[in-house]
Amino acid sequence: MANRFPLVADTSGIKELPSGDNLDLTGSGVVNAGAVAMTGTLTGGTNITISGELDAATLDISGNIDVDGLSNLDAVDIDGATQIDGTVSVGVDDTGYDVKFFGATAGKYMMWDEDADALLVNGSLNVNSSPVKVAGLETIYVPAAAMYPTTTDGASDLEQVELSNGPELKCLDFAAAADDFAQFTVIFPKSWNEGTVTFQAFWTVTGTNTGTVAWGLSGISFADNAVINTVFGTQVVATAKAFSGTSNDMTVSAVSGAVTIANAAVDTQTYFQVSRDVSADSQTGDARLLGIKLFFTTDAANDA
Repeated sequence: MANRFPLVADTSGIKELPSGDNLDLTGSGVVNAGAVAMTGTLTGGTNITISGELDAATLDISGNIDVDGLSNLDAVDIDGATQIDGTVSVGVDDTGYDVKFFGATAGKYMMWDEDADALLVNGSLNVNSSPVKVAGLETIYVPAAAMYPTTTDGASDLEQVELSNGPELKCLDFAAAADDFAQFTVIFPKSWNEGTVTFQAFWTVTGTNTGTVAWGLSGISFADNAVINTVFGTQVVATAKAFSGTSNDMTVSAVSGAVTIANAAVDTQTYFQVSRDVSADSQTGDARLLGIKLFFTTDAANDA
């Protein structure tokens, strides 16, 4: 029979853990241990702190575990919060990796995918107390200075406006009489998921009219050898935003609905067309576009 070393944990002192095939820690206190080496299973109570190295075949803890040193484990199942200050090396057997860290908050966990040899995270992952950047929502800001009016029904040419104080504006003016258009290009990172995007418009008005302005956006991507002489995808117009009435106030539109980019793919150049949809707004003055913020989603850690 494998050796077992039951300990009743309490807060009155430090309990030393002997090495062995299996260690069973019960009770409601905190067990503090030095280096622990074992070939069996470590099961535990509320909280366990390992001040040295932990070398275990299996770790099954119902509470929290804090390991200060090196940890070499074959299988891990922790239902509490996990903090390992040293290096974690996970053993491999014929079935591959088998690692599960279940956090104190329901649904927060990370585990190792045996088939893909990848760490799967549900919730947040921190390294040295700092969040690890993961694939997800990203942004690109495109200033008006990087845009150009269309030849037909174009916005006014890019101009630089000097104010009485502070920054000078680089802007494109979109008139109230009819829809005006401008274009710009973006090359998304390879980690882009080739999905839909959303946008926010940054703009102002020189004047005091409090009417609304509605901005629209459409896009199309072109791969190598693609025919550029192709129409844009469907335009999406964001909810019209009212101007404050104070001349040259910064105004930020609400985030738009999803914009589907025609022919979206990796390694493409994407053209966008931005417009002022005067049929959806009420501003009597020129709307001065300062830039567009694009929101896109990545599905890879980097662009390798």
